[in-house]
Amino acid sequence: MDTLEVIKRRRSIRKYKSKSVPADLLDKILHAAMQAPSAHNKQPWCFIVITDSRKLSAIAQLHPYAEMLTEAPMAIAVCGDRRFETDDGYLALDCAAAAQNILLSATDLGLGTVWIGIYPRAERMTELKKITELPEYIIPINLIAVGFADEKKHPVDRYQSDRVFLNKYENLYNA
Repeated sequence: MDTLEVIKRRRSIRKYKSKSVPADLLDKILHAAMQAPSAHNKQPWCFIVITDSRKLSAIAQLHPYAEMLTEAPMAIAVCGDRRFETDDGYLALDCAAAAQNILLSATDLGLGTVWIGIYPRAERMTELKKITELPEYIIPINLIAVGFADEKKHPVDRYQSDRVFLNKYENLYNA
């Protein structure tokens, strides 16, 4: 697929077939994740691939929007390593860029995904750290369910021209 088509086809998938993700596809997704830009090119991320159904179910019970993890064959926890953080606040941004690469590469490879927010919710971060046994310096940023989609969603064009400004912001909403 071309890049713009992949971007439009990427949709949040919450129903998955009970089919494992082949190792070669996972490898491609993780390679894509690590191609993301990062502040000072520090690449402060690490990825926890979760395939243990008990762990996935435990996360689904604790997170109000993660029920799809009971069906998904895997999830990838995108985490930031504070030991590589150069400037306060960039860790989550760097990891978000890596997460977007995961979402887009998985779409291109014929897989479905959904982004599950973890950071900055302290209770979500604490629980995921416990379940995945993360050390103190590793911060969970988000979780991405990955698998073969068991639902069909059509591409969507979300472009909104009223959100684009030339050289300066104009308040068009009288807010």
